[in-house]
Amino acid sequence: MADTKREIERKYELPERPKGGDQPGLPDLHGVKGVSAVAGRGVVELDAVYYDTADLRLSAGSLALRRREGGADEGWHLKFPVSTGIRDEIQAPLADTVPDELSGLLRSHIRDAELVPVVRLMSSRDISELLDAKGALLAEVSVDTVRAERLTADPATTSWTEVEVELADDADPALLDAVEKKLRKAGLRPASWDSKLGRALGARPSGRSDGAEPNTKPKPNTKNTKNTKNTNTKRAEPATAGDHVLAYLRAQADAIVTQDPAVRRDLPDSVHQMRVACRRMRSAFRTYRKVLDRSATDPIAEELKWLASELGVSRDHEVLNRRLRGEVDAVPETELLGPVRARLQIWDAALRAEARSRTLAVLDSERYLALLNTLDALLADPPLRPAAGGPAAKVLPKAILKDYDRLAARVELALSLPPGRDRDLALHDARKAAKRVRYAAEAARPALGKPAKRFAKRTKAVQNVLGDHQDSVVARETLRTLAVKAHAAGESAFTWGLLYGREEARGARRERELPEVWARVAAGKWRAALTG
Repeated sequence: MADTKREIERKYELPERPKGGDQPGLPDLHGVKGVSAVAGRGVVELDAVYYDTADLRLSAGSLALRRREGGADEGWHLKFPVSTGIRDEIQAPLADTVPDELSGLLRSHIRDAELVPVVRLMSSRDISELLDAKGALLAEVSVDTVRAERLTADPATTSWTEVEVELADDADPALLDAVEKKLRKAGLRPASWDSKLGRALGARPSGRSDGAEPNTKPKPNTKNTKNTKNTNTKRAEPATAGDHVLAYLRAQADAIVTQDPAVRRDLPDSVHQMRVACRRMRSAFRTYRKVLDRSATDPIAEELKWLASELGVSRDHEVLNRRLRGEVDAVPETELLGPVRARLQIWDAALRAEARSRTLAVLDSERYLALLNTLDALLADPPLRPAAGGPAAKVLPKAILKDYDRLAARVELALSLPPGRDRDLALHDARKAAKRVRYAAEAARPALGKPAKRFAKRTKAVQNVLGDHQDSVVARETLRTLAVKAHAAGESAFTWGLLYGREEARGARRERELPEVWARVAAGKWRAALTG
């Protein structure tokens, strides 16, 4: 079984060795605030082999996979970036081949490519532990003497010495700042590379000396790059309408790939973020059809719709469960008649397990893998139309205004209908149109600036009202089902009926709010601002 550990660390370079002298070492860290003792733990020999594809797709995505012998945590390690200086390390027992639980997490990055050894790092690690007054571990400080062998098509060998400070579990991150202050006074500086692997592969040093972790990535081998993105390639700033649309699409494609392992790990909000990326990309294909040829994008849009729909099974249940639990918690105990919480828990557990299983099956399917490869091919050779070469300030607003007109027609239709099922369906259609307008404005924001930002914000307000109304409709359907099951089991259906009534009132409130919220969009001066 694989275990996950949150790794918070900083790396430092030792001062240059004096001519004819010894390599300077660590300063005395007893004076660091909160540190009562520094315990030497001796030297450990580590032998690690890092794996990647031949074109270094993992490194380009800031991921690292290694098989390490030696040390207390020898085995397979897979590292995902979380934020600057913070990574999640997933560990699996030592084996000859990559464990399935780790290779599965890499599928969106490596696709059908083979994982091969790219770097071998042999380190002598001199470990010291920083302890508090009770002897609890605060941080581990190590001086690593490293010999690196690059095993790629351009082999090379290099060696260096660095200092690594890793925070202990549950320790105060402020300790790292205090330790750094002491190290700086002794002449140490933040490392120019964010990882040993990056340095071994020849990544350009960041040149940072402000104490923050550099954010460099190794330059991939440009050979054999089929079905992969070179995320390390520096692109020119967007200029034309096509440039801006493609930049937006690339960001969404990257988000799908990045969120894939997060969804597999069942991290909070990961399904939602992956689904939103699918929807944004699909919406952009439809909105900016004057920029990209629909004969090429329509089939991909259909596949994105399929993926978003499959992810929606899990996401929609997550949202609905949170809503219903909140409503049950708000009911006074005297009005909770029958095993309400138990029935809700049983309903949640059954559907959650089914949704989770369905999501993982989708991510492991050949259809999903084909979609990722198709997206890469499209973005590598986009089917641009003549308008793509036009100025963004002219082309993008026209597309946004067309979507807005569509939204206006749907809102007006919904408001003209009497309360009931037809109006609920019309409001749901208006919600989808509002989301599309908002996504269109967000995609154009880098080109159009504040007018697009303000317009997106106002449209989001309309979307929120319509979204809460639709959530109320769905919640009522579920509450009715739960009430029927409770009644059939001989339980009281009173509480379920109470909740149904509250949701009905909430939906009606949202319907009354819509005209005012919509008027703020319809009467705004955003049209002139967008078009200049």
